[in-house]
Amino acid sequence: MDKNYIISRLLDVIENGDGDMGRNQYLLKQINKNNPIFESDKKYLVRILKLELDIDAIYKIEKNKLTDIPKKDKSVFLNSNLIKCALCNNDIQLNEKSTRYQKKWHHLNCFKIISEKQETKSSENKDFKDSVKPKIKKDPVQFALTAAIFIFLIAAVYFILGPISMMAMGLGGVITIYHVIGARKKLFSTNVSNKRGPSVFLLFLLGSPFIIAGMIAYEGYALLESPVRIILLWAMTISFWSTMLFVPMAVLSKYREDIQQDVKTYPTISIIIPAYNEEKVIAHTIEGLLETRYPKKEIIFVDDGSSDKTLSIAMQYKDKIKVLHKENGGKASALNYGLVYATGEIVVIVDADTIIGRHSLKEIVRGFEINEHVGAVAGNIKVRNRVNWITKCQALEYITGIQIVRRAFDVFGSITIVPGALGAFKKSLLAEAGAYGKETIVEDFDQTIKLLKAGLITQGSSKATAYTEAPNTLRDFVAQRKRWYRGNIQVLKRHSDALINPRFGYLQRLSLPYLFLGMIITPIIGFTATANAILGIILGDGWYVLQVSAIFIVVHYLMSALALRIDDEDPKLLWHAGFLVFGYKQIVDFLLLKALIEQLRKKQATWTSAKRIGV
Repeated sequence: MDKNYIISRLLDVIENGDGDMGRNQYLLKQINKNNPIFESDKKYLVRILKLELDIDAIYKIEKNKLTDIPKKDKSVFLNSNLIKCALCNNDIQLNEKSTRYQKKWHHLNCFKIISEKQETKSSENKDFKDSVKPKIKKDPVQFALTAAIFIFLIAAVYFILGPISMMAMGLGGVITIYHVIGARKKLFSTNVSNKRGPSVFLLFLLGSPFIIAGMIAYEGYALLESPVRIILLWAMTISFWSTMLFVPMAVLSKYREDIQQDVKTYPTISIIIPAYNEEKVIAHTIEGLLETRYPKKEIIFVDDGSSDKTLSIAMQYKDKIKVLHKENGGKASALNYGLVYATGEIVVIVDADTIIGRHSLKEIVRGFEINEHVGAVAGNIKVRNRVNWITKCQALEYITGIQIVRRAFDVFGSITIVPGALGAFKKSLLAEAGAYGKETIVEDFDQTIKLLKAGLITQGSSKATAYTEAPNTLRDFVAQRKRWYRGNIQVLKRHSDALINPRFGYLQRLSLPYLFLGMIITPIIGFTATANAILGIILGDGWYVLQVSAIFIVVHYLMSALALRIDDEDPKLLWHAGFLVFGYKQIVDFLLLKALIEQLRKKQATWTSAKRIGV
């Protein structure tokens, strides 16, 4: 009874469309079932519900303190057994699930009938949707942050580092302009060109250190006396290019998503959940999918030979979902098995530890309506267990990666990873690209590249949210990233032919070279820059090292602030932005280099995963 106050206030927030809808629905379910919630979620509730008391104190409200509750909410406590359903007019008993819509209470089952009828009706009325223009909220803070990034970066490079450094940064600017102009053309590949050769960006990545070295030598420094400046300027040039390209493209992507009209049709969706030994989390995932609002969906659970209670837990839902079982053969085989039973036009893949937002399926469908050549849509993956330093750094890494980098690739129609946590595909096009392969240990990455090589477009949806469980210990984090990074290198090697084949469009011109940058060049730059910074301090060039480091940190903080603003995320995560430059970044770079060395030594890649928490 004491938690009804929080539930009532949270329903008000959901009704008004405030906060993060997916997170709101997740917390509503957790509180309603008396499940524990994280400290970060408690702080979120205090902020979004505008509560004056500590959330733990509210949990302890007793009956004799009901007078402290606002008058409008007293009926929830005192007369809850007398409230009638607005649809069936029957009493809503205390043990019955209920919800509030337009300030009226309904049985949950009654409300589902209303919502499904409304969504079905709206799907049949296409002309009405076309006539409604979405309202766009202009965010001055977002534009101010964007302007601040460019003003600071250009001013700092020119006034602090000098004109020669500005020329080096100009290399990145030229490449940026080249790609922006190219984005005005059609994004999908025509697959008719017989030309061969690397992209301009790949040549830029490989040639820029030598050009920079020549500039420094011309400036008057002996090359043997200035290795620090060569490496640091190389890193700055790559960073400058990334910022100049990704930031404006991210803002453009956000604008395009905001002006996109609502869903016109509701195709049938098949949701596949591959699972192996997921007894701690699978019930939450299935229940979340059952509660997701979409009129035509089927849920297919595939047990990949689990040795724990995963299958028996899933069998409890056999009346509502398809439950399949097979011998253990890996995630790719489980997905292929599920595809055989899928009847929907769109196939959605959801990891067994993921809870998707209530409107995520509808938002994913919107992504396919952008262009007939769209073959896949990637969801917005968020970390839900933000309990310590490592999980908060991952949460911020996800947000900046999706809201800045991935949004840029979204504009070019070449998102390289449609994640297994929440990703959707047109079934017909997925079949044409071929089944999920066992050649790599990152099947989602491999399958996305296959679609791009087929000349299709891959888009992203930041409104299709999914909440995943991130590793909360360093050991589990290393285990997860070991699989990711070894698998990523496998995919890059497997599809390396696309690096020199222009017929693959933006996969060849931008996406794969950037992956090459992130997986190969970035960790090398990171470690050599750190070593050269120490050397520079020893050689008496410490002031230059300090200036460059300061520019890196400030720009990264501004970009992180922009990403948080675009995603309407918790601004307190910004405190961890510095770790993505020093600390957390070095761990990631080390793991990337380790994976690269293991690949060169031809060490066998194995599947590694993090231990489930189950909250």
